[in-house]
Amino acid sequence: MNRFQWIALLIGAGLVAAAVPTAGALAQAASTSSGQAYPVRPVRIIIGFSPGGGGDISGRLLAQKMSASLGQPVIVENRVGAGGAIASELVARSPADGHTLLFAAGAFAALPALRAKLPFDSERDFAPVSLVVITAFVLSVHPSVPVHDVKALIALARSRPGVLAFSSPGVGSSAHLAGELFNMMAQVKMLHVPFKGSPEAATAVAAGEIDVGMPSVSAITPFLAAGKLRPIAVTGAKRSALFPAVPTLDESGLRGYDRGGWNGMFAPAGVSRDVIVQLNDLIGKIVNMPEMNETLRKLGFEPRTGTPEQFAAFVHNEMAQNAKLVKFAGLKPN
Repeated sequence: MNRFQWIALLIGAGLVAAAVPTAGALAQAASTSSGQAYPVRPVRIIIGFSPGGGGDISGRLLAQKMSASLGQPVIVENRVGAGGAIASELVARSPADGHTLLFAAGAFAALPALRAKLPFDSERDFAPVSLVVITAFVLSVHPSVPVHDVKALIALARSRPGVLAFSSPGVGSSAHLAGELFNMMAQVKMLHVPFKGSPEAATAVAAGEIDVGMPSVSAITPFLAAGKLRPIAVTGAKRSALFPAVPTLDESGLRGYDRGGWNGMFAPAGVSRDVIVQLNDLIGKIVNMPEMNETLRKLGFEPRTGTPEQFAAFVHNEMAQNAKLVKFAGLKPN
């Protein structure tokens, strides 16, 4: 079953019917800055990447559950472009009432290093709500590339510096920086080729247009089933439960390699603490419900929630790491 079939199945009646905290259970609802109960109208979740990718799927699953709990429609809008900056700016400029939220990907933490003049401050203008999921990438090659392990890939890349190419969903995306970390630790120079989204990046490798890719676990599954990609290693600290035979990069000789993608929820700065706490609590309950937890894991995600403060610290650390990788890659802020 591919990811699109999963979407149809999981966003259908079976998933919606699963037990979630009801609107009645949230009787002691938080208040907005105006003193009104929250939410008082539909909530928008803005996603800065294209439909069909792993982050989009997890965001839509979460939105469906949130709608059932909040008693208001929760509408997902994809605002693609500028590495997520368009979606981020929209949310940063929205009223601080919790009715417009940002479901961000790891690229959010790379924007300060990549953009010289962002129309927002990535930390000052947002209120972290919760980390939601993390996911590993799968270092993969087109079947025509004559390598079957990391050692052989490194040797091939060293023999073809600047020629062997790897794809990503865009400049500064988590997969792009994961590839640059591979370049740095393996002392190779694979050429980066950006695409507009995760499905497009994976499809380019599967079609033989690009040699190497780092699709997420969720994005790669249909291509592996069709024999169009060959997995070499996973990028996380541990093996994926979906591909237990595929070693980690750490196991494959790049000691200490641990890199992946993540998705988390932000509100505009200034949203009341009560609303932030309500949203954080709701996200934690939804993501850690047994059936939702299992669903996310089957799609290649690892549920990872926590407090708003923990999420803020996580993002701050990601920004510091990304700044180093952007400098290594020779990317100039624009």
